[in-house]
Amino acid sequence: MTTLVLCVDRSNDIGRTAGLEMPIIGWEAVQSLVTDVGLADPEDSSVNCLLEALRVARDLRDEREETVVAVVSGGTDSLVGADRSLAAQVDSLVDTYDPDSAIVVLDSANDERVVPAIESRVRIDSVDRVVVRQAHDIESTYYLLKQFLGDEELRTTILVPLGATLLLLPILLSQFSPAIALAGLASLLGAVLLYKGLAIDELLSEVPERTREALYSGRVSVVTYAVSLGLGLVGIFLGALSVTPQGGPEYVVVRTMQFTHSAVPWLALAALTASAGRLLDELIGTDEISTPYLNLPFGVVALGLVVRGFAGWFLQREGVLADPQLWGVVVTPQQRLAAFIVAGIVVSVVGVRVAASVTGESIDDVAQ
Repeated sequence: MTTLVLCVDRSNDIGRTAGLEMPIIGWEAVQSLVTDVGLADPEDSSVNCLLEALRVARDLRDEREETVVAVVSGGTDSLVGADRSLAAQVDSLVDTYDPDSAIVVLDSANDERVVPAIESRVRIDSVDRVVVRQAHDIESTYYLLKQFLGDEELRTTILVPLGATLLLLPILLSQFSPAIALAGLASLLGAVLLYKGLAIDELLSEVPERTREALYSGRVSVVTYAVSLGLGLVGIFLGALSVTPQGGPEYVVVRTMQFTHSAVPWLALAALTASAGRLLDELIGTDEISTPYLNLPFGVVALGLVVRGFAGWFLQREGVLADPQLWGVVVTPQQRLAAFIVAGIVVSVVGVRVAASVTGESIDDVAQ
Protein backbone atom coordinates (compact mmCIF):
# COMPACT_ATOMS: atom_id res chain seq x y z
CA MET A 1 0.00 0.00 0.00
CA THR A 2 1.50 3.28 -1.15
CA THR A 3 0.45 6.58 0.38
CA LEU A 4 1.24 9.84 -1.36
CA VAL A 5 1.96 12.73 1.02
CA LEU A 6 1.36 15.93 -0.92
CA CYS A 7 2.44 19.38 0.23
CA VAL A 8 0.26 21.74 -1.81
CA ASP A 9 1.37 25.28 -2.72
CA ARG A 10 -1.21 26.74 -5.10
CA SER A 11 0.41 30.20 -5.30
CA ASN A 12 3.89 28.74 -6.07
CA ASP A 13 5.54 30.62 -3.19
CA ILE A 14 7.88 27.71 -2.58
CA GLY A 15 8.93 27.48 -6.21
CA ARG A 16 9.64 31.21 -6.49
CA THR A 17 11.52 31.31 -3.20
CA ALA A 18 13.71 28.26 -3.92
CA GLY A 19 13.95 28.86 -7.67
CA LEU A 20 13.18 25.21 -8.46
CA GLU A 21 10.84 23.44 -10.86
CA MET A 22 7.96 21.50 -9.37
CA PRO A 23 7.17 18.83 -8.33
CA ILE A 24 9.85 18.03 -5.76
CA ILE A 25 9.77 14.31 -4.94
CA GLY A 26 11.46 12.29 -2.23
CA TRP A 27 12.41 12.62 1.42
CA GLU A 28 15.91 13.97 0.82
CA ALA A 29 14.78 16.44 -1.83
CA VAL A 30 11.97 17.85 0.33
CA GLN A 31 14.29 18.02 3.36
CA SER A 32 16.79 20.02 1.32
CA LEU A 33 13.96 22.22 0.07
CA VAL A 34 13.01 23.05 3.68
CA THR A 35 16.50 24.41 4.25
CA ASP A 36 16.48 26.46 1.05
CA VAL A 37 13.07 28.01 1.71
CA GLY A 38 13.83 28.62 5.40
CA LEU A 39 17.09 30.40 4.65
CA ALA A 40 15.45 32.53 1.94
CA ASP A 41 12.43 33.54 4.05
CA PRO A 42 12.35 32.26 7.65
CA GLU A 43 8.92 33.90 8.23
CA ASP A 44 7.21 31.99 5.41
CA SER A 45 4.56 29.56 6.64
CA SER A 46 5.47 27.26 3.76
CA VAL A 47 8.44 26.09 5.86
CA ASN A 48 6.03 24.70 8.44
CA CYS A 49 3.95 23.10 5.70
CA LEU A 50 7.00 21.29 4.31
CA LEU A 51 8.05 20.13 7.78
CA GLU A 52 4.53 18.86 8.46
CA ALA A 53 4.63 16.84 5.23
CA LEU A 54 7.93 15.28 6.31
CA ARG A 55 6.52 14.50 9.78
CA VAL A 56 3.45 12.81 8.32
CA ALA A 57 5.61 10.73 5.97
CA ARG A 58 7.90 9.74 8.85
CA ASP A 59 4.99 8.65 11.04
CA LEU A 60 3.54 6.54 8.23
CA ARG A 61 6.92 4.92 7.65
CA ASP A 62 7.14 4.10 11.34
CA GLU A 63 3.84 2.27 10.89
CA ARG A 64 5.39 0.22 8.06
CA GLU A 65 3.55 2.01 5.28
CA GLU A 66 5.22 2.79 2.01
CA THR A 67 5.09 6.53 1.45
CA VAL A 68 6.10 9.01 -1.22
CA VAL A 69 6.43 12.65 -0.10
CA ALA A 70 6.16 15.33 -2.79
CA VAL A 71 5.61 19.06 -3.20
CA VAL A 72 3.30 20.32 -5.94
CA SER A 73 2.49 23.92 -6.82
CA GLY A 74 0.91 26.18 -9.39
CA GLY A 75 3.28 27.14 -12.14
CA THR A 76 1.67 30.33 -13.51
CA ASP A 77 0.31 33.62 -12.17
CA SER A 78 -3.29 33.04 -13.30
CA LEU A 79 -5.51 30.90 -11.09
CA VAL A 80 -6.69 28.69 -13.95
CA GLY A 81 -3.15 28.14 -15.21
CA ALA A 82 -1.90 27.43 -11.69
CA ASP A 83 -4.61 24.85 -11.05
CA ARG A 84 -3.98 23.13 -14.38
CA SER A 85 -0.24 23.00 -13.71
CA LEU A 86 -0.85 21.57 -10.25
CA ALA A 87 -3.28 18.97 -11.64
CA ALA A 88 -0.73 17.93 -14.28
CA GLN A 89 1.88 17.40 -11.55
CA VAL A 90 -0.53 15.23 -9.58
CA ASP A 91 -1.30 13.21 -12.72
CA SER A 92 2.42 12.63 -13.23
CA LEU A 93 2.84 11.43 -9.64
CA VAL A 94 -0.15 9.11 -9.89
CA ASP A 95 1.11 7.60 -13.17
CA THR A 96 4.59 7.10 -11.75
CA TYR A 97 3.88 5.74 -8.25
CA ASP A 98 0.25 4.50 -8.57
CA PRO A 99 -0.63 5.41 -4.95
CA ASP A 100 -3.62 3.87 -3.19
CA SER A 101 -4.41 7.07 -1.29
CA ALA A 102 -3.08 10.51 -0.53
CA ILE A 103 -2.70 12.82 2.44
CA VAL A 104 -2.81 16.49 1.54
CA VAL A 105 -0.84 18.97 3.64
CA LEU A 106 -1.52 22.68 3.19
CA ASP A 107 -1.26 25.96 5.09
CA SER A 108 -4.01 28.28 3.78
CA ALA A 109 -7.63 28.39 2.69
CA ASN A 110 -6.47 29.26 -0.82
CA ASP A 111 -4.67 25.91 -1.08
CA GLU A 112 -7.78 24.04 0.06
CA ARG A 113 -9.59 25.06 -3.13
CA VAL A 114 -7.53 22.59 -5.18
CA VAL A 115 -8.43 19.62 -2.96
CA PRO A 116 -11.36 18.59 -5.23
CA ALA A 117 -9.02 18.55 -8.25
CA ILE A 118 -6.62 16.24 -6.39
CA GLU A 119 -9.44 14.06 -5.07
CA SER A 120 -10.65 13.44 -8.62
CA ARG A 121 -7.30 11.80 -9.41
CA VAL A 122 -6.48 9.92 -6.19
CA ARG A 123 -8.39 9.01 -3.05
CA ILE A 124 -7.70 11.46 -0.22
CA ASP A 125 -7.62 9.96 3.28
CA SER A 126 -6.86 13.18 5.15
CA VAL A 127 -6.38 16.91 4.70
CA ASP A 128 -3.84 18.31 7.16
CA ARG A 129 -3.91 22.09 7.45
CA VAL A 130 -0.89 23.59 9.20
CA VAL A 131 -1.60 26.46 11.59
CA VAL A 132 1.40 28.26 13.06
CA ARG A 133 0.98 28.25 16.82
CA GLN A 134 2.40 31.72 17.38
CA ALA A 135 -0.40 33.24 15.30
CA HIS A 136 -2.83 32.66 18.18
CA ASP A 137 -0.94 34.11 21.11
CA ILE A 138 0.52 37.38 22.32
CA GLU A 139 3.85 36.87 20.54
CA SER A 140 2.24 37.46 17.15
CA THR A 141 0.63 40.69 18.37
CA TYR A 142 3.95 41.92 19.75
CA TYR A 143 5.71 41.07 16.50
CA LEU A 144 3.14 42.90 14.38
CA LEU A 145 3.33 45.96 16.63
CA LYS A 146 7.09 45.93 16.39
CA GLN A 147 6.92 45.84 12.59
CA PHE A 148 4.30 48.59 12.60
CA LEU A 149 6.39 50.89 14.79
CA GLY A 150 9.39 50.28 12.55
CA ASP A 151 7.58 51.63 9.50
CA GLU A 152 8.12 55.40 9.40
CA GLU A 153 5.28 56.07 6.92
CA LEU A 154 2.73 54.18 9.03
CA ARG A 155 3.88 55.99 12.16
CA THR A 156 3.44 59.43 10.65
CA THR A 157 0.12 58.51 9.04
CA ILE A 158 -1.58 56.90 12.06
CA LEU A 159 0.29 57.65 15.27
CA VAL A 160 0.69 61.39 14.70
CA PRO A 161 -3.06 62.08 14.14
CA LEU A 162 -3.92 59.75 17.02
CA GLY A 163 -1.49 61.52 19.35
CA ALA A 164 -2.78 64.95 18.33
CA THR A 165 -6.35 63.76 18.96
CA LEU A 166 -5.51 62.53 22.45
CA LEU A 167 -3.79 65.84 23.23
CA LEU A 168 -6.68 67.95 21.95
CA LEU A 169 -9.43 65.90 23.58
CA PRO A 170 -8.98 67.16 27.17
CA ILE A 171 -8.53 70.75 25.94
CA LEU A 172 -11.74 70.67 23.92
CA LEU A 173 -13.69 68.93 26.68
CA SER A 174 -12.64 71.62 29.14
CA GLN A 175 -13.86 74.40 26.83
CA PHE A 176 -16.87 72.91 25.05
CA SER A 177 -19.58 70.32 25.52
CA PRO A 178 -18.73 66.67 24.81
CA ALA A 179 -20.80 66.69 21.60
CA ILE A 180 -18.96 69.71 20.17
CA ALA A 181 -15.58 68.36 21.26
CA LEU A 182 -16.15 64.94 19.68
CA ALA A 183 -17.52 66.55 16.51
CA GLY A 184 -14.43 68.72 16.22
CA LEU A 185 -12.10 65.76 16.71
CA ALA A 186 -14.01 63.69 14.16
CA SER A 187 -13.71 66.55 11.66
CA LEU A 188 -9.99 66.82 12.35
CA LEU A 189 -9.42 63.11 11.83
CA GLY A 190 -11.52 63.18 8.66
CA ALA A 191 -9.47 66.06 7.29
CA VAL A 192 -6.23 64.22 8.04
CA LEU A 193 -7.47 61.03 6.35
CA LEU A 194 -8.56 62.97 3.26
CA TYR A 195 -5.24 64.85 3.28
CA LYS A 196 -3.31 61.58 3.16
CA GLY A 197 -5.82 59.60 1.08
CA LEU A 198 -5.99 62.17 -1.71
CA ALA A 199 -2.19 62.63 -1.65
CA ILE A 200 -2.58 66.35 -1.02
CA ASP A 201 0.75 66.34 0.81
CA GLU A 202 2.50 65.15 -2.36
CA LEU A 203 0.81 67.84 -4.43
CA LEU A 204 1.79 70.54 -1.95
CA SER A 205 5.38 69.31 -1.89
CA GLU A 206 5.55 69.83 -5.67
CA VAL A 207 4.14 73.38 -5.56
CA PRO A 208 7.44 75.19 -4.71
CA GLU A 209 9.32 73.40 -7.48
CA ARG A 210 6.61 74.05 -10.05
CA THR A 211 6.38 77.70 -9.01
CA ARG A 212 10.14 78.13 -9.30
CA GLU A 213 10.16 76.54 -12.76
CA ALA A 214 7.26 78.75 -13.86
CA LEU A 215 9.01 81.91 -12.63
CA TYR A 216 12.30 81.01 -14.27
CA SER A 217 10.61 80.12 -17.55
CA GLY A 218 8.81 83.48 -17.73
CA ARG A 219 5.33 82.07 -18.17
CA VAL A 220 2.46 84.53 -18.41
CA SER A 221 0.22 82.10 -16.55
CA VAL A 222 2.08 82.81 -13.30
CA VAL A 223 0.75 86.37 -13.30
CA THR A 224 -2.71 85.41 -14.54
CA TYR A 225 -2.98 82.72 -11.84
CA ALA A 226 -2.23 85.33 -9.17
CA VAL A 227 -4.83 87.66 -10.71
CA SER A 228 -7.40 84.86 -10.91
CA LEU A 229 -6.78 84.01 -7.26
CA GLY A 230 -7.47 87.61 -6.30
CA LEU A 231 -10.61 87.71 -8.43
CA GLY A 232 -11.81 84.48 -6.86
CA LEU A 233 -11.34 85.90 -3.37
CA VAL A 234 -13.24 89.03 -4.42
CA GLY A 235 -16.08 86.86 -5.71
CA ILE A 236 -16.25 84.88 -2.46
CA PHE A 237 -16.17 88.10 -0.44
CA LEU A 238 -18.94 89.76 -2.46
CA GLY A 239 -20.97 86.56 -2.43
CA ALA A 240 -20.76 86.41 1.35
CA LEU A 241 -21.79 90.07 1.65
CA SER A 242 -24.85 89.49 -0.53
CA VAL A 243 -26.26 86.80 1.75
CA THR A 244 -29.24 88.01 3.76
CA PRO A 245 -28.69 87.28 7.47
CA GLN A 246 -32.41 87.15 8.29
CA GLY A 247 -34.48 83.99 8.08
CA GLY A 248 -34.35 80.56 9.65
CA PRO A 249 -32.85 77.26 8.52
CA GLU A 250 -35.50 76.94 5.79
CA TYR A 251 -33.81 79.84 3.95
CA VAL A 252 -30.52 77.97 3.47
CA VAL A 253 -31.25 77.40 -0.23
CA VAL A 254 -32.06 81.09 -0.73
CA ARG A 255 -28.83 82.15 0.97
CA THR A 256 -26.87 79.69 -1.15
CA MET A 257 -28.43 81.05 -4.32
CA GLN A 258 -27.67 84.64 -3.22
CA PHE A 259 -24.04 83.72 -2.70
CA THR A 260 -23.88 81.90 -6.04
CA HIS A 261 -25.60 84.69 -7.97
CA SER A 262 -23.15 87.32 -6.70
CA ALA A 263 -19.98 85.22 -6.75
CA VAL A 264 -20.34 83.44 -10.10
CA PRO A 265 -19.41 86.44 -12.34
CA TRP A 266 -16.21 87.02 -10.41
CA LEU A 267 -15.37 83.32 -10.24
CA ALA A 268 -16.00 83.00 -13.99
CA LEU A 269 -13.78 86.04 -14.59
CA ALA A 270 -11.06 84.43 -12.45
CA ALA A 271 -11.26 81.19 -14.46
CA LEU A 272 -11.28 83.19 -17.69
CA THR A 273 -8.13 85.05 -16.63
CA ALA A 274 -6.35 81.81 -15.73
CA SER A 275 -7.34 80.19 -19.03
CA ALA A 276 -6.18 83.26 -20.94
CA GLY A 277 -2.76 82.89 -19.31
CA ARG A 278 -2.55 79.24 -20.35
CA LEU A 279 -3.62 80.25 -23.85
CA LEU A 280 -0.85 82.85 -24.10
CA ASP A 281 1.74 80.39 -22.79
CA GLU A 282 0.67 77.88 -25.39
CA LEU A 283 0.88 80.48 -28.15
CA ILE A 284 4.31 81.75 -27.06
CA GLY A 285 5.79 78.30 -26.48
CA THR A 286 4.62 76.42 -29.57
CA ASP A 287 3.50 79.17 -31.99
CA GLU A 288 0.20 77.32 -32.29
CA ILE A 289 -2.85 76.84 -30.12
CA SER A 290 -4.43 73.49 -29.40
CA THR A 291 -8.18 73.06 -29.41
CA PRO A 292 -8.69 72.52 -25.65
CA TYR A 293 -7.02 75.83 -24.80
CA LEU A 294 -9.24 77.65 -27.29
CA ASN A 295 -12.42 75.99 -26.04
CA LEU A 296 -11.68 76.62 -22.36
CA PRO A 297 -12.49 80.40 -22.21
CA PHE A 298 -15.77 79.92 -24.06
CA GLY A 299 -16.67 76.98 -21.86
CA VAL A 300 -16.00 79.02 -18.71
CA VAL A 301 -18.24 81.86 -19.89
CA ALA A 302 -21.00 79.45 -20.95
CA LEU A 303 -20.91 77.64 -17.61
CA GLY A 304 -20.99 80.93 -15.71
CA LEU A 305 -24.05 82.08 -17.66
CA VAL A 306 -25.94 78.84 -17.01
CA VAL A 307 -25.13 78.76 -13.27
CA ARG A 308 -26.03 82.43 -12.83
CA GLY A 309 -29.28 81.84 -14.75
CA PHE A 310 -30.39 79.05 -12.42
CA ALA A 311 -29.41 81.07 -9.32
CA GLY A 312 -31.37 84.07 -10.65
CA TRP A 313 -34.40 81.85 -11.32
CA PHE A 314 -34.47 80.72 -7.68
CA LEU A 315 -34.05 84.26 -6.35
CA GLN A 316 -36.68 85.73 -8.69
CA ARG A 317 -39.16 83.02 -7.71
CA GLU A 318 -38.65 83.90 -4.03
CA GLY A 319 -38.97 87.62 -4.63
CA VAL A 320 -35.38 88.38 -3.68
CA LEU A 321 -34.68 89.72 -7.17
CA ALA A 322 -37.12 92.13 -8.80
CA ASP A 323 -38.73 91.11 -12.08
CA PRO A 324 -36.69 92.70 -14.88
CA GLN A 325 -38.40 94.60 -17.66
CA LEU A 326 -37.42 94.55 -21.31
CA TRP A 327 -39.00 97.23 -23.52
CA GLY A 328 -41.75 97.63 -20.96
CA VAL A 329 -42.47 93.88 -20.81
CA VAL A 330 -41.95 92.05 -17.50
CA VAL A 331 -39.60 89.05 -17.85
CA THR A 332 -40.79 86.00 -15.91
CA PRO A 333 -38.36 83.70 -14.06
CA GLN A 334 -38.81 81.02 -16.72
CA GLN A 335 -38.02 83.47 -19.51
CA ARG A 336 -34.99 84.73 -17.63
CA LEU A 337 -33.67 81.18 -17.14
CA ALA A 338 -34.30 80.30 -20.78
CA ALA A 339 -32.41 83.41 -21.92
CA PHE A 340 -29.34 82.52 -19.84
CA ILE A 341 -29.39 78.89 -21.01
CA VAL A 342 -29.66 79.94 -24.65
CA ALA A 343 -26.84 82.45 -24.15
CA GLY A 344 -24.65 79.72 -22.64
CA ILE A 345 -25.33 77.37 -25.54
CA VAL A 346 -24.62 80.13 -28.07
CA VAL A 347 -21.30 80.99 -26.41
CA SER A 348 -20.34 77.31 -26.37
CA VAL A 349 -21.19 76.89 -30.07
CA VAL A 350 -19.25 80.06 -30.92
CA GLY A 351 -16.26 78.60 -29.07
CA VAL A 352 -16.42 75.43 -31.15
CA ARG A 353 -16.64 77.47 -34.36
CA VAL A 354 -13.72 79.71 -33.38
CA ALA A 355 -11.56 76.72 -32.39
CA ALA A 356 -12.35 75.00 -35.66
CA SER A 357 -11.49 78.08 -37.74
CA VAL A 358 -8.22 78.77 -35.89
CA THR A 359 -6.90 75.21 -35.80
CA GLY A 360 -8.22 74.20 -39.21
CA GLU A 361 -9.99 71.13 -37.82
CA SER A 362 -13.52 70.08 -38.59
CA ILE A 363 -16.32 70.87 -36.15
CA ASP A 364 -16.79 67.16 -35.44
CA ASP A 365 -13.13 66.81 -34.44
CA VAL A 366 -13.34 69.86 -32.19
CA ALA A 367 -16.52 68.57 -30.53
CA GLN A 368 -14.89 65.22 -29.87
